[in-house]
Amino acid sequence: MNADVAGLFTPGELTRVMGVVNVTPDSFSDGGTFLDPIDAVRAGLRMVAEGADLIDVGGESTRPGALRVPASEEMRRVLPVVAQLAAAGVRVSVDTTRVSVAAAAVDAGAVLVNDVSGGHDPELLAMVADRGVHYVLMHARGPSATMAEQAVYGDVVAEVVAELDSRLEAVLAAGIAEERVVIDPGIGFAKTSAHSWALLGHLHAFAAFGRPLLVGTSRKSFLGTVLADGQAQPRPSDARDDATQATTALLAAADVWGVRVHAVRPAADAVRVVHAWKRSAQATAPTTLVANPPTGVPGGSRTADASRTGWSP
Repeated sequence: MNADVAGLFTPGELTRVMGVVNVTPDSFSDGGTFLDPIDAVRAGLRMVAEGADLIDVGGESTRPGALRVPASEEMRRVLPVVAQLAAAGVRVSVDTTRVSVAAAAVDAGAVLVNDVSGGHDPELLAMVADRGVHYVLMHARGPSATMAEQAVYGDVVAEVVAELDSRLEAVLAAGIAEERVVIDPGIGFAKTSAHSWALLGHLHAFAAFGRPLLVGTSRKSFLGTVLADGQAQPRPSDARDDATQATTALLAAADVWGVRVHAVRPAADAVRVVHAWKRSAQATAPTTLVANPPTGVPGGSRTADASRTGWSP
């Protein structure tokens, strides 16, 4: 593992920003935008300039209901983009569930395999173990075409954690080093809007894995649902970036390892602001309050205000 990749996992660093480049005609958000490899490479380089720590390249849509494409087509879409970005010094991950595509992408320079199948292909796991690259284990139930039918849970947080734990055992048994595994709760994958919100509200449940946590909320339908207009029409995907950045800030505040986003600059800005805020909060607190501080607590007590802010009167 080279030092550049190791730097992605240095403890105490800012939340990592993974920029999304989908080389597909039918992805839910940017489908058709980067069909030309030249456009896709330019997009990836622009994202890096805007603050992306790595670029996730995908050649097959994983939106709910999407049908599969032949492996040869997925490979045709992905490999030129991965190779050119890697040659330019970009850290690249490949978003695929196929061992043939993953292996070819790693050969072309990808340093991470983002497997949205939940680690269900033993051959893919064996390849990752053999090549020694990093691996994202995402929670999933079934392929894109049928995953919506499997969004049935009694306790979504407990069940997702348990299912990820089972799959992590299989990943480690396949020989993938634990220090190279990243966990993803799979927001929106075989999950309703309510399920996704429940997982985001209980991210602490994933701390038990002791692994970096990658979360992808960008432009997803659960945001469109909460932003629905007066006629209960979900906001379209291309109008969900502001909401995405709100989740990015909250995820960074929760110390997740990485966020997967379509719009990189605002996400990178949000991460930096959160980092500055947290550093300020960790600094030595003033010993005196400013003159005439606000008294915005019931009863108007400055002492109560001080206890809420961490300042001492």
